[in-house]
Amino acid sequence: MARIEFQNLGHAYRPNPASLDDYALQPMSMVWEDGGAYALLGPSGCGKSTLLNIVSGLLKPSEGKVLFNGRDVTTQGARERNIAQVFQFPVIYDTMTVFDNLAFPLRNRGLPTTEVRTRVHEVADILDMAPDLPRKASNLSADAKQKISLGRGLVRKDVAAILFDEPLTVIDPHMKWMLRRQLKKIHQQLKLTLIYVTHDQVEALTFADEVVVMTNGRVVQKGGPEALFLRPDHSFVGYFIGSPGMNLCPVRLDEGGIKLGSQRIAVDPNTLATLKNTNGDLKLGIRPEFVRLADDGETGAVRAHVTRAQQLGNYQLVTANCEGHVFNVKTEPNLRVVDGPVWLRLDAPETVYFSNDQRIAVRAATGGTR
Repeated sequence: MARIEFQNLGHAYRPNPASLDDYALQPMSMVWEDGGAYALLGPSGCGKSTLLNIVSGLLKPSEGKVLFNGRDVTTQGARERNIAQVFQFPVIYDTMTVFDNLAFPLRNRGLPTTEVRTRVHEVADILDMAPDLPRKASNLSADAKQKISLGRGLVRKDVAAILFDEPLTVIDPHMKWMLRRQLKKIHQQLKLTLIYVTHDQVEALTFADEVVVMTNGRVVQKGGPEALFLRPDHSFVGYFIGSPGMNLCPVRLDEGGIKLGSQRIAVDPNTLATLKNTNGDLKLGIRPEFVRLADDGETGAVRAHVTRAQQLGNYQLVTANCEGHVFNVKTEPNLRVVDGPVWLRLDAPETVYFSNDQRIAVRAATGGTR
């Protein structure tokens, strides 16, 4: 396995990029530790596949370096880097048995027959595929074929990393859940370096130790699920993570505090002092889980108008309009909410503020920042 390091890494498909907008992957530096599980998360066209192809050696970056365990591999191809890849569609040999599919990479490297047999059975046990070893791959379901693709990466003990490019796209939802659990179990057992590309936040957050969130060719945050949910470094992360995403609303400062449109909102003194020392456009961010329906006229709450209330099983999703801005509120399923006037409380320990889309670090009254 490998510790993967990017030094000022960037890529533009056109020569002589004149601005950051010309980059498919904007220059950045980052480290993925040996044995870690990482996910690249973002919408289509954000640069995920470009970065993955650079890691695998299929694409040479136009700028910067890629290091495996401190060794510069920037100009080396996929074979020289000893990378295994699992693609969106299973890459297997239908005419071969499951055993022969798993054995193929080992036989290609000239390993002794006894070692091949031992390793294939070890991997088949991990994947719960031991009973399927004599079967032809063509007779298996899509999820079983994808497990064979995974096994072909796992069977080699010498791989530097295993890369997954949207591997569960063609799998039905129940099988996706089972395969995600299996991948997590495999990572915990074998401590492999795993890199997983997806646009699905559930896949990314349940699979990875750290998620790299990307948009417009830029890495905007790297962190665990809790940090991405509670402390998004960029407004895009707040919007993209969560279902529904973070409520984002422009606010402005005046001599008396913070205003949302014509209404003043509650804010603690530490936050207000910090915001007064910032420049740029301000946005308030609060997740639907932390917005509270307030009593009529409650100090610091804002007037809004409920436009929809949806019962979604274990919670109710209320949509309200406040000064032309939409707010989603997650509340108790048995609370009676009707269309019409409502008061919203937007100040909570989890409320964050952004300046020019970057989160403002606010020192809490008890010390530390949020």
